[in-house]
Amino acid sequence: MASLPRNLVQRFRVRELKRALAPEGATSSPKVSVINPFLPCFNEATGRWAPPRYSLRRQAELIKNGRLEGTLHLLPPGPKLNPSEIPTAKPKRAVAKTKGIARRDKPTTDVTTRIEWIGEVKNRDVAGADVGNTLYAGKKQMFKGHKWERVIKRRRHYQRILMRSMKRRILRWRLHHVKRKPWPLSKIRKGGSRKAKKLPF
Repeated sequence: MASLPRNLVQRFRVRELKRALAPEGATSSPKVSVINPFLPCFNEATGRWAPPRYSLRRQAELIKNGRLEGTLHLLPPGPKLNPSEIPTAKPKRAVAKTKGIARRDKPTTDVTTRIEWIGEVKNRDVAGADVGNTLYAGKKQMFKGHKWERVIKRRRHYQRILMRSMKRRILRWRLHHVKRKPWPLSKIRKGGSRKAKKLPF
C-alpha cells in the first residue's frame, strides 16, 4: 500500500488559504476567516446548501496523516474530528529520516497563519464512541438470529404445557371413541362408511 504524503495537511492548509485570499490577495492580518471545507455551506444567494468540498474519505485521510505527523491542530473540526480532540493532539513523529539524514519540515508563513474556521460542528452523542465500539452499543440483542432460534423459547414452553397434560388428553381421546354410539335413527349408507374411504392425510 502506498504511503501517505508527508506534507498532505500543510498542502491542504495552504490551498484553503489561497482560496480564501484569492479575491483580496496577500493580507497582513494575523487571523484569516475561512469557510470550513469539512462542513456543508449555506448559499444565501441561492438559498441552498452546498455539500462539503472534502468527502468523509478524504477527511479521514487528512486526519490520519495529521495524527502521524503531529499536524492535527492545522485541520478544521468536522464530522471525523471532534473539536475537543484538536488541543489534546500529541505528535507521534516530528522528524522523518530520509536516507539516514534527519530532516525537519520548515513551516512556512502560510501554514502558520492563524485561521478562524467558519461553520458550526454539531457533535452527536453516539453510544459506544468512548470505548471505540459503536456497532453493538446500546442494543439489547447483538444478532437477530435464525427463525428457529427466535421462537425456540416459546416453542419449548408450549411443548412443556402439552406434555404436562398429555396422558389425560390421550385418555380423553380414547374414551371419546369407546363411548361413542351410533345414532339409531340415522340412515344406513350403502358401501360402508364414508370415513373408511378417506386417505389418512
